[in-house]
Amino acid sequence: MKGMGGGMQQMMRQANQMQNKMKKLQEELAQTEFEGSAGGGAVTVKVTGANVVASITISPDVFSDGDAEILQDLVLAATNDALKTAKTTSDAEMSKITGGLGGLGLF
Repeated sequence: MKGMGGGMQQMMRQANQMQNKMKKLQEELAQTEFEGSAGGGAVTVKVTGANVVASITISPDVFSDGDAEILQDLVLAATNDALKTAKTTSDAEMSKITGGLGGLGLF
């Protein structure tokens, strides 16, 4: 039983290091901008990793159609695209740190 104490300490140290890396990555991702677009680039939305909309760019060509519903759909689609990109990137980066353990609810 005495020999297990050192192994447990090592495991706790590794878990603490992993948590620190995850926290740092989360902070970095929160500052990173992710872009999504719709309508062949007619609408572009940028969001942060903290799921905050940073900017929306709408091509003047969209206004010439005069259809508010189309514009609303394009903004919605571009926003969802940007949020999906942010989540996919965040999940992939976290997986690099946790080795897939994050999905088990351990971190």
